[in-house]
Amino acid sequence: MLLTVKDLHKSFNGREILKGIDFEIQKGEIVVMIGPSGSGKTTFLRNLNFLEHADQGSMDFADHHIDLAKPDKKDVQWVRRHSAMVFQNYNLFKNKTALQNIAEGLIYAQGMAKGQANEIANQALDNLGLSKQAQLYPAQLSGGQQQRIGIARATVLNPEIILFDEPTSALDPELVGSVLGDMRRLTESGQTMIIVTHQLGFARQVADRIVFFDEGKIVETGAPEELFDHPQNKRTAQFLSALNDAS
Repeated sequence: MLLTVKDLHKSFNGREILKGIDFEIQKGEIVVMIGPSGSGKTTFLRNLNFLEHADQGSMDFADHHIDLAKPDKKDVQWVRRHSAMVFQNYNLFKNKTALQNIAEGLIYAQGMAKGQANEIANQALDNLGLSKQAQLYPAQLSGGQQQRIGIARATVLNPEIILFDEPTSALDPELVGSVLGDMRRLTESGQTMIIVTHQLGFARQVADRIVFFDEGKIVETGAPEELFDHPQNKRTAQFLSALNDAS
């Protein structure tokens, strides 16, 4: 396994958000997490890269064993050097251009020379068809363009795993397709990914495995065709039925 999490607990203000999560993912696997808002999916991702600190639990990531509740500074740095996260609200540096946003991680996290980092960033923008936007700032870009730059920023680091936190939820419907297209191309490259999303059609197409979260627990997991078409848990079936009725 590339990454294994055991008995992850997290509370906020006395309310338990994650109630003993066990999870694993193989190298090259794409796992999509679904579930109602507030079920713990985003909190789970944020604990994996130490944007939040767990109350209890452990993680084995590429042969590194880490106490999630008491990581040392080297553990945190190592995890962040070998993983990347794409956020719901882009999280680009507002005072940096599109090119600089992509190049910054290469320069400061990996110690790459500025010229080489800019060359890689320019190539990433060209691959996205966004070369003309290289010198624009986030405020001058559409939401879809900002999110695609966020994805490029993550992928140029060649991380072992990329965490996607509802990458299309803040976008206008017409902009969703371009972001999902970038993510589809990533899936074809063998990139290991954990994706939190409400885009069930996309999840069915790209996921190797679906994980259904509810009330801080993993309720059910399975291949897309199994979980979507033949859910075994009553709560999973109820959630999927409600989404189908809404659409």
